Amino acid sequence: MNYQHPSSKFTMPTEQLASREATAERSKKLAPDCAGSNFFEMDHNLQALLLQYIDGALLDHIRPHLDSLGELCGNELHDLADASERHPPVLRQRDRYGRDDETVEYHPAYQRMEEIAYARYGIHAMSYRPGVLGWPTKLPPIVKYVFQYIFSQTEFGLMCPVNIAGSSSELIRRYGSDEVRTRFVDRMLSQDMNQLYRAAQFMTEKAGGSDVGAAELVAARDGENWRLWGEKWFCSNVSGDVVVVLARPEGAQAGGKGLGLFAMPKHLADGTRNAYRVVRIKDKLGSKSMASGEVRLEGAVAYQLGDLNRGLKQMLEMVNSSRVSHLARAAGMMRRCLNEALVATRNRNAFGKSVIDHPLMRRQLLKLMVPTEQALSALLFTASVSANEDQPDAQKILRIMTPICKYRACRDNVTVATGSMEARGGNGYIEDWPNAKLVRDAHLGVLWDGTSNINALDAIHRSIKKEQAHLVLQQDLETRLKRAEGLPGQFRTRLENGVRQAFAFAAEVAAEPDNERFCRLAAGQLYHAVTMVLLAEEGLRAAATGGDARRLLLARFVLEHRLQNNAPLNIASLKWEEAAIDLLLDDGPISLDRATTLLVA
Repeated sequence: MNYQHPSSKFTMPTEQLASREATAERSKKLAPDCAGSNFFEMDHNLQALLLQYIDGALLDHIRPHLDSLGELCGNELHDLADASERHPPVLRQRDRYGRDDETVEYHPAYQRMEEIAYARYGIHAMSYRPGVLGWPTKLPPIVKYVFQYIFSQTEFGLMCPVNIAGSSSELIRRYGSDEVRTRFVDRMLSQDMNQLYRAAQFMTEKAGGSDVGAAELVAARDGENWRLWGEKWFCSNVSGDVVVVLARPEGAQAGGKGLGLFAMPKHLADGTRNAYRVVRIKDKLGSKSMASGEVRLEGAVAYQLGDLNRGLKQMLEMVNSSRVSHLARAAGMMRRCLNEALVATRNRNAFGKSVIDHPLMRRQLLKLMVPTEQALSALLFTASVSANEDQPDAQKILRIMTPICKYRACRDNVTVATGSMEARGGNGYIEDWPNAKLVRDAHLGVLWDGTSNINALDAIHRSIKKEQAHLVLQQDLETRLKRAEGLPGQFRTRLENGVRQAFAFAAEVAAEPDNERFCRLAAGQLYHAVTMVLLAEEGLRAAATGGDARRLLLARFVLEHRLQNNAPLNIASLKWEEAAIDLLLDDGPISLDRATTLLVA
């Protein structure tokens, strides 16, 4: 897209230089943003990869829906998200008669976004019940995550309750009594806004955030049910109708093994409010559209889910879904940030030429592109594996992929969002433009569902040391490289060595507790090794059918600048990059011959 006005000069009498006409003429020198675009249509990389990851009949069925969502994201949803950000939810403690009610009031723009996500597309339900979007069976997880990826390019906050809806309904379906399942599950997955039960999860307490085992909320037996007493400190979607919550039954042991899992309704069966109060709405840095709050529980009725001593383990069964959702959101936001940077630099002139034509800016744009494409490959691969999570090998791969992706992709999102803001310049720092919101929301991704440290520790100390999950993943990558026909032998060897070194280092870090300080480095190396192989394989597959081989070049950038990050500092060794950057910043397809030549240049 190039909106740059063809003439950068205009002639006008001096006394008219401050006129409205003159002001409007000078404004043509400002670069636009992506508003008005179709976010699916402009995402050529996603469209090409869907051919590799989704069955043809299913892809043909969902493509019109992806296209319509992409159109909404650049137009109506874009405006709704902006309005919701400027008009965050408000807590009304009492009604006009002085009755305690704690009502969270949402702006009409947010309510309309809910209609799009829940009613029109059924993103919350599509992989949990048949019939969504007219598909006769449950849609595979990859479809849900692709919709989240596109939606998140415009609105990040709402995807939290949307994803919670599916995972919470699944916990109730698995572990709730027949009565509890009948009461809640169907309505949690409804696309009728008048019937829908919105879901929430209240986990964090003052005593512990990532350390969930330190929770102090008490569950006291009350006949067949339970009553909850205490506080929850961070409550996502605090106005939800059905809340999944962890609490410690009276007399239970300390730590995570003493926690039970419960479903707590906002309203009791007779329509009265349950005994908990929303104390306040958090004044968050980002994700302002979605209400996060603090809650005081004063004997709230709750229903037991599963075994009382397995509450945390049951909750963690949904951690894969949650982490892949975070990966989808990070990948989508990075795509938006990259697109914003490209539009800004293609349509802004400086020092006599377009900003994108300056060599240093071209290199910086590649530093935004590489992690963006890594995240997309990681998302589609991990989401595909999710469809087979009942199989042992898939379980192992998910066990290690989800924490390393949550760690690295969410951190990359912060860097890419910041780089995109810088590419736009001063306007990127102004709330009239999309970059400020993207930067704020990116920072939340590294906090939700475990910080960077928590995810890195989970990947190295648990999935590798305790469960040996890395062995299955490494074997999978090595198999992919062996069958990669058309890959130059010299480059294949470099990829194989990169994989071997990354996994050996991670295993070495996992072997000794004293190596904990290297967990983040090891987790990042694993992420880069995986995405490097995926990019190479995807590039070869595309080229085999006459498509674009650009992902092969991206694989080399990952190898040399992210996995090894020790390329020799001499110009001759970096000469190949100039030609590669020119090809990657052009929208035209890259031939296999051209790509493979540069792989060994």
